[in-house]
Amino acid sequence: MSETGSGEREGHRFFAGAIFNEVWELLEKPDRAKHDDEAMVHAAHASCYHWLHAGTGLHHQRGEWMIARVYSVLGIAEAALRHANRCLELTREHAGLMEDFDPAFAYECVARANAVAGQRDEALRYLRLAEQAGERISNEEDRQLFVSELNGGDWHGIR
Repeated sequence: MSETGSGEREGHRFFAGAIFNEVWELLEKPDRAKHDDEAMVHAAHASCYHWLHAGTGLHHQRGEWMIARVYSVLGIAEAALRHANRCLELTREHAGLMEDFDPAFAYECVARANAVAGQRDEALRYLRLAEQAGERISNEEDRQLFVSELNGGDWHGIR
């Protein structure tokens, strides 16, 4: 990525966070329309793009997680798998930057993406890894949030 000045970097940081929050709102919208789904895909990518200019490997990892989640929710297996695997790769590459919940969420997104793709054995393997990593989350509130996310959503028949 090109060098950015501090003002430009702050702009990227602002948009990365604001757009990330928009994606959450769309994910949680109970009656999403087709145009909402399209906006959600573009917003997830846009947030990650802005983090590439203003964040660290941690932000990139979380951006890839969000993209994978969006594609999993929409049932687009190939893209969900690609971004989930990238999220897991970044989790390992930047392990020193991760919070203790980041690996759990990385395994969760790989599990979901495999579930969407109909790869039951891989989905179950990563689901077990997500559960194990979730048990290692030290903060009770973070652990409960993770468990809530893990127990929610469409698991495409594996749960």
